[in-house]
Amino acid sequence: MDVSAGNVMIAIPPGQVTLSDRRTQRSWSAELAPYRLAAFPITQARYAQVTGRRPSSAQGDRLPVEGVSWWEAVRFCNALSQREGLAPAYRLNADGEGIEWNASADGYRLPTEAEWEHACRAGSADARYGQLDEIAWHRGNSGERIHDAGGKQPNALGLYDMLGNVWEWCWDIYDAEVYGTYRVLRGGGWFDEHWSCRASVRRRSHPTFQIDDVGFRIARSVVR
Repeated sequence: MDVSAGNVMIAIPPGQVTLSDRRTQRSWSAELAPYRLAAFPITQARYAQVTGRRPSSAQGDRLPVEGVSWWEAVRFCNALSQREGLAPAYRLNADGEGIEWNASADGYRLPTEAEWEHACRAGSADARYGQLDEIAWHRGNSGERIHDAGGKQPNALGLYDMLGNVWEWCWDIYDAEVYGTYRVLRGGGWFDEHWSCRASVRRRSHPTFQIDDVGFRIARSVVR
């Protein structure tokens, strides 16, 4: 599959996933309806095509876009939806800080972390969907730099770079009582040790946070 093909969206079957958090020792389950998820993280070329901006530290059309905040990822989703004549998934308040997710919209959005983990696992109960060096760029094999999207083996659903290369923003708030508006990041990145590149690992950051190992991929609801 060619990363230059743009928005290649993979149909993800419905199912159940159990999530866990090491910090709180808490586990919870989520039932998921079918949805679609991008085969690749958003690349710099795609981000520039939609927004006119190239915010990344490293430069390359096929590299995953990085240095983008959660808010910028959300605005990208709406901009791409409008570009393709779809109903935007997000309603932003006039100040640009408040947000509502319109679940009935057919436009692009960020995956929930349950959707992300369900898709990452692709039916496997293991920590990873293959041998780490074959599926992910991490500190042990990346040369401490980001790599082109799609350069490693995909999982059983045809999703590339779910682990390693860049962390990916998800829709969810991490823990409102403790961390306020911090949002969930998943997947591990090119500078992370191998233990961070697992399907269950959760990271958090403020929605304005921008750094060179955080990007995103997009999802769409299956609207009937």
